[in-house]
Amino acid sequence: MSHQNFAHPRYWPVWFAIGLMYLAAWLPWRLKLWVGRGIGLAAWRLARRRRHITETNLRLCFPELEDDQQRRLVRETFIANGIGIMETATGWCRDPEHLRHRVTYKGEHHLAAAQAEGKGVLVVGIHFSTLDLGGALHSLFFPADVVYRPHDNPLFERFMTRARNRIFGRAIDRHDLRGVVRRIKAGHIVWYSPDQDFGRDVSVFAPFFGVEAASIKLTAKIARMTGAPVVPLMFHRNPDNRTYTIECHPRLEPFPTGDEVADAARINAFIEGAIRKHPEQYLWLHRRFKTRPEGQPGFY
Repeated sequence: MSHQNFAHPRYWPVWFAIGLMYLAAWLPWRLKLWVGRGIGLAAWRLARRRRHITETNLRLCFPELEDDQQRRLVRETFIANGIGIMETATGWCRDPEHLRHRVTYKGEHHLAAAQAEGKGVLVVGIHFSTLDLGGALHSLFFPADVVYRPHDNPLFERFMTRARNRIFGRAIDRHDLRGVVRRIKAGHIVWYSPDQDFGRDVSVFAPFFGVEAASIKLTAKIARMTGAPVVPLMFHRNPDNRTYTIECHPRLEPFPTGDEVADAARINAFIEGAIRKHPEQYLWLHRRFKTRPEGQPGFY
């Protein structure tokens, strides 16, 4: 689609949103937190459907919490995701170098060792609210490609893809399996977050917080096709709301095992463990348990 098409009035609201993101990226840090918190609280009060989804997810995953604790976690989740919007704007619109002093990288040697094998690396990430800023800050230490879901709006898709191509080596459409395999076989690190429900056809059912969840088979398939080591990685905002931690874990061994359910369960176990450390920062707003085993009713 040409630039002239994007001048059409139907794209003006998108241009306005993009302008706001650029503005948000340059706000003072304390003001970013204040605005992000306000966005989160407004969504908590007004986005009833998303609040219902979040409440359902947290009730399923944290049944041990009392009702008031679950309500508090729902509210904290919306606040964290509101701040995440400001962090995404910062990651997409500014040079991450200006935040180098705010990030600590733990376990860096695990990824360096995997990369030294020369087979490329598949990094397993997680959909925390800090995801896009995490990718930007990770690029200060290791160049990587990223697998992503294209946006439905063509103008925002162009903006988002250009931003991610600036941060990462290449932004790869999640449907482009050949592209992922090609980049890994060429020796690249590819960051992939397999913790969403993409339907029955590409998934097996494996436990996630004790609930059978549609879990993507592609992680094991990519590892099998490329022979690349699979390295789990988490990224979170620290309690001071001013600094961040990237934490790289040892590569998964043996992986894949040939047992699709066992492999998916192992990925889920890592993701679950990371979420339990900072549950409010996870993207609970999506329908993680949308697809159910045959004969089971839906949760939402």
